[in-house]
Amino acid sequence: MNTPAPIDTHSVMFITQRPDVIMVEGDGSWLTDNNGKRYLDFLQGWAVNCLGHGNPGMIAALNTQAKKLINPSPAFYNEPMIGLSNLLTANSCFNKVFFANSGAEANEGAIKLARKWGQLNKNGAFEIITFDHSFHGRTLATMSASGKPGWDTMFSPQVPGFPKADLNDLDSVKKLVTDKTVAIMLEPVQGEGGVIPATKEFMQALRKFTKDNNILLIVDEVQAGCGRTGTLFAYQQFGIEPDIMTLGKGIGGGVPLAALMATDAVACFVPGDQGGTYNGNPLMTAVGISVIEQLLAPGFLDNVKAKGELLKSELLKLSAEFSLEGERGEGLLRALMLGKDIGGKLVELARDRSPEGLLINSPRPNLLRFMPALNVSNDEILQMCNILRELLKATA
Repeated sequence: MNTPAPIDTHSVMFITQRPDVIMVEGDGSWLTDNNGKRYLDFLQGWAVNCLGHGNPGMIAALNTQAKKLINPSPAFYNEPMIGLSNLLTANSCFNKVFFANSGAEANEGAIKLARKWGQLNKNGAFEIITFDHSFHGRTLATMSASGKPGWDTMFSPQVPGFPKADLNDLDSVKKLVTDKTVAIMLEPVQGEGGVIPATKEFMQALRKFTKDNNILLIVDEVQAGCGRTGTLFAYQQFGIEPDIMTLGKGIGGGVPLAALMATDAVACFVPGDQGGTYNGNPLMTAVGISVIEQLLAPGFLDNVKAKGELLKSELLKLSAEFSLEGERGEGLLRALMLGKDIGGKLVELARDRSPEGLLINSPRPNLLRFMPALNVSNDEILQMCNILRELLKATA
């Protein structure tokens, strides 16, 4: 038996602890490493690969477009850019789309757009109320907007203008409003914060409050959008229409693509305000068309809801069996509350398990997060829960 060669990773900048394996191939809900070990992937690139690994429609879109045109420069329109913009606006309450490369970049654009609107319509109002435990990205402005513990000092000083309220507490929002308030920005489901959903009552009351007070409502759907919660966009479950929405992760199904969407009334950028060398390039937007068309196929989103209910019921069984603290989430973005700080240990045991590993995530020590492909099979959901049962027994 040949011993695998040592992995020389010294040239890769250190930003996080990574296991000594290299992922080399993916198929649906499965990843394979350089040693031939397979992993059932319930991370999917942190909710990025919404159609799993190696999706044929995405591959066909990449191959076809790569032979035609990759990047004519953002100074020109291109066909996939227009096609994806039309597809997104036809299926949402928004009228305008600006494409970007990452969720952080889309959120940065949303902050800029809201501030520009405030300059034009609210005497220079610029503050955007965000929420504790929120996550909006890793640029300096989006880190400042985020409510992740410890981020206020990591690269201080922060960008000013982001007071923090408590999710599902309208009074906490109202207390922060001043004549400088231009917008309120939130995730419909706080993913990094531990999969904490906003309630329908809160979202509807918040939308009424913002309208009554001439304040913009921004929904960050970088993680919760593009079918993840069982509707094409998460805001559609609340019976509201926001002013601005950001998308990332799932919109590209694995390629770098994001979007900033706005209504006509808010889309106030002028030449020079916003741009990006790769933004809206035809290679990425062609993939985005394939992704959105697959999500809109008859029955697809209904299946996401059904699979979300299956995952929910199986997690509740595990919770009851091991005296845990329940589960929460929407669609196929869910968390299991462990009641004790064993999340990191379970992640390691799952990954190191033989002969097949399991990839899960613990954004907080006392819970696990699940973000499978939206076309994950029922058998794979049951397999994941059975592996988790095995691991929970081992840690009991």
